[in-house]
Amino acid sequence: MVTATPRRISGSGTRQIWRAGLLALAVMVAGCTATPANRQVSLTTEDAESQSQMQPAALREHARILASYGGVYENPKVQAEIEKTVARLVAASEKPNLKYQITLLNSPAINAFALPNGHLYISRGLIALANDKAELASVLAHEMGHVIARHAQIREEQARQTAIIGHLVNDVLSDPQTGALALAKSKLTLASFSRAQEFEADGIGVGISARAGFDAFGASRFLTDMQRNADLKSNGGPVETHGADFLATHPATPERVKNALLNARQYTGPGSGERDHNEYLADLDGMVYGEDPSEGFARGRRFVHPKLGFTFMAPPDFTLDNTAQAVLGLKDGGGEALRLDVVSVPAEQGLGDYLKSGWMENVDSASVDQFTVNGFPAATATAKGDRWAFRLFAVRYGSDVYRFIFAAKTMTDAADRSFRDSVSSFRRMSLKESAAIHPLRIKIITARAGDTPETMARQMASADHKLQHFLVLNGLTTHDRLKPGEKLKLVVE
Repeated sequence: MVTATPRRISGSGTRQIWRAGLLALAVMVAGCTATPANRQVSLTTEDAESQSQMQPAALREHARILASYGGVYENPKVQAEIEKTVARLVAASEKPNLKYQITLLNSPAINAFALPNGHLYISRGLIALANDKAELASVLAHEMGHVIARHAQIREEQARQTAIIGHLVNDVLSDPQTGALALAKSKLTLASFSRAQEFEADGIGVGISARAGFDAFGASRFLTDMQRNADLKSNGGPVETHGADFLATHPATPERVKNALLNARQYTGPGSGERDHNEYLADLDGMVYGEDPSEGFARGRRFVHPKLGFTFMAPPDFTLDNTAQAVLGLKDGGGEALRLDVVSVPAEQGLGDYLKSGWMENVDSASVDQFTVNGFPAATATAKGDRWAFRLFAVRYGSDVYRFIFAAKTMTDAADRSFRDSVSSFRRMSLKESAAIHPLRIKIITARAGDTPETMARQMASADHKLQHFLVLNGLTTHDRLKPGEKLKLVVE
């Protein structure tokens, strides 16, 4: 779930990150991160001492989060709205003396989470997907629910117990079947408990939001839109999550929607709480949408990085995703994929030698070939895995080396040629080109008589699925009709 420019990563972790990248493109699971929210003020001396002990670790985790999520997004209007909403929620919560530190993350990922010390994080991607103050409040209250229920401490104790059982299995039990069963049961207990935490936090959050005067159905609406957004990102089809859901740390979104609806009905009827749709959207007008300008842009098949001054075109029928680790691409149907990242390679090491240096297994040394790409030194080689065949490229651009890793379940001549053509499109951008590229932004417009979702969608800067993107972004369905005077979100350049 995710954003950013290609990052330097260690060679030893390349194979694991590549597999994770393929999985991330294939399965988009909506939901909050399993890290419970944090607080700055405690109720007991014991809690204060515990927070003091956690501070160095929390500071390190805070720095890691900022690095992974594009740093802080500076937007005074949105920041003020979040802080005002949190203040209302805290006053209506079971622990009104707790205080929260809030960081708005510069990431298009749809996420909200918090550290065990109470530092709450929310991404601008989530802010953009929400359509009113009640939906925003539902997310913030959910994270507060984790804190109030002390899920961080409970999860830590569960993890310790699992580690103890694992140690017992490895070092004490002689029967491998008994040992495996004990370890499997411990993992299932931990996963089930985590799922129960999410349901509990949902329930606490809906109650807090309703008592604070917000529409209690904001949670069910937002969870529904998260699932629709995930489906859209998976090329418009439903995401298959049954295989991963058994030991998932979060419940499947349909389960959470049903649970949120049941909780909301205990407090109020639909439409009886505050939503403030128009006021909420007014704060979003002009907000950056999608990748940050400093992190490069994936626009359909084309990737551009004005700051670093390069661009390339993915093979036909590929969709690109600019993640925190690399630029990832997947072909429609899933039979081919790509990864672009950047590493440091000593200037004295030839690119052919680098491809054979062991960062990728099973490289065919005889396939290594050196050439140039639009004036830049380059090398290529092939490699084979159990289920995938790989075409590797290394291109030296300035002081760094850009690695293109193309994978195909069946490496045909046509596929290999399309991979070579993609790398051949890698080139330096002119200063004029770089200056002409602007980030996408949210623009708030007012519907007029005769406007339809179809006419509005034509104004969207999205490369694909314009109508579906417009509907999801505005919490609308294909059956909804626009009302004159209604405020709507567009994505514009």
